[in-house]
Amino acid sequence: MGVGRGAAEMVAELKRGGLLVVLGGGESGVGAAVLGKKQGYGVFLSDQGQIKQTYRDVLKETEIEWEEGGHTASRILRADLCVKSPGIPDSAPLVVRLREAGVPVISEIEFASWFTDATLVAITGSNGKTTTALLTHHILKEGGLDAGLAGNIGDSFALAVAREKRAVYVLEVSSFQLDGILAFRPHIGVITNITPDHLDRYGYQMERYIRSKLRIFENQGEEDHFLYDLDDPVLSEWIRPGELRPRVWPYSLERPLETGAFMDGNELCIKTDNTELKMNTDSLALEGRHNLKNTMAAATVARLLGIRKESIRESVANFQGAPHRLEKVLKIHHVQYINDSKATNVNATYYALESMKTPTVWIVGGVDKGNDYRTLLPLVREKVKAIICLGVDNAPIVQAFGNVVDLIVETYAMSEAVKVAYKIAERGDTVLLSPACASFDLFRNYEDRGDQFKEAVKTL
Repeated sequence: MGVGRGAAEMVAELKRGGLLVVLGGGESGVGAAVLGKKQGYGVFLSDQGQIKQTYRDVLKETEIEWEEGGHTASRILRADLCVKSPGIPDSAPLVVRLREAGVPVISEIEFASWFTDATLVAITGSNGKTTTALLTHHILKEGGLDAGLAGNIGDSFALAVAREKRAVYVLEVSSFQLDGILAFRPHIGVITNITPDHLDRYGYQMERYIRSKLRIFENQGEEDHFLYDLDDPVLSEWIRPGELRPRVWPYSLERPLETGAFMDGNELCIKTDNTELKMNTDSLALEGRHNLKNTMAAATVARLLGIRKESIRESVANFQGAPHRLEKVLKIHHVQYINDSKATNVNATYYALESMKTPTVWIVGGVDKGNDYRTLLPLVREKVKAIICLGVDNAPIVQAFGNVVDLIVETYAMSEAVKVAYKIAERGDTVLLSPACASFDLFRNYEDRGDQFKEAVKTL
C-alpha cells in the first residue's frame, strides 16, 4: 500500500504554510507548534485544560499564540491544517467539526516527517516498544551513527526535528499517532506485538486497534524494511509477507528461520543478506524471554543499517534497561524490590511475572481498562505468594485472584502498599510492582507511580 496520489499532493500543498492550529499543549503539541513556527506557518495552539508551566515558557519564548481552559472554535475552524495531540480522540466534537469543514487533521509524527531527510526507524507495539527503541538507539549510537531518539520517549519527534539535524531517528510511536498519518514512511518499521490495549479508544473493537498498528508499514516501498514477532498470534494471523511492499524480517523464539532472527541452541542468530550474527544469550544485558525478542528486533535493525557485528555484541551486553520496566530498585534484607510501573496492561505484567524466579509479593491495580486477568492465573498460582491491591477500585483484582492467592491486601497509597509488602516478604522473595493497569486514579502517570514506589522503598 503506497502513498496515494491524493495524500502526496495534499502534503505538498500543506507544506507551503498557512494557519496551523495545534490542539493540545503537551509534549507533542508544543513540539508541533515550535516546528510549525520555524517552518513559516502562522501558529495557534489551543488546550482544553491547563498547560504546564514548562510548556508555557517554550510557547512564550518562541512567540507562539496560545490559549488554555477551552477552545475558541471560531478561530480554530479557520485553520489550513490541524495537528492533534495523540491524547485527543477522533470523536472529539471539535475534531469532527474541523474535518467537516475540510481541514486536514494529522498527527505530530506525520507533520514532523515532512521536514527531515533523516532515516526513520519507527517502533510500535502493545508492549516492548520502549525497551526496543532504547536498545536500538543505544546500538546505533555505539556503532557510530548520528542517531536521535524521539516520539514517546524524551522529546517529541517534531521538537527534535525543529532543534537538531540527525542522520537517523529512532521513534517510539503509538497507535494514536499512527491514526493521524498521511504519508509517514519509516525506512524500517517494527511491530513488537499486538495484544488488547486502549480498546476504549477503538469502540472496544480489537480489529480497529490492530489495523491502527498495521498502518506503520502502509506507506513503505520495496527499499524499506518491516520487522515483526512471528510468534505473536495476532501478527502471524494478520501479516502476509508476500503481500507487503517492504522487505519483511520476522523474528522468533520458537522456530528456525532462513532470514530474520531466531534461536540456535543458546545463541541468538540473525541472518540478513548472506551474513550471520550470533550472540550467546548469557552475554545479553536484558533478562527474560520477552527481552530476547526485543534484542532480536533491535539487533536486526542495526544489521540492516550496517552496524558491525562486534559493535552490536558489545552494545547488547552493556545496555542499561528502561526506567520503570523491570527496574531493580534495592535489595533489603535479602528481598529484591522491582519497579515495573510501565506495565499498564495484562500482557506486560505477564512478561514480568514470567521472568520472576523467586516467590513474589505482587503489587497490582489502578485504572482497569477492561482487563481480562485469566491469562495470568497459571503464573499467579506458580509464582505469587501474596497480592497487594493498589487502586481506588480493587474489586476486579480481588474477584480475579481471590480463589488463587491466600493473602490479598487492599491499599490506597503507594507508601502503604510498600510497607505492607515489607511486612509480608521473607528472605529470598521478590516484591514486584507490575500494575497491569493505568495509573490515573492515584498518580499523575506511570512514571510518577514508579518514582513513588522507588522513593517508598528507599525510605524503608
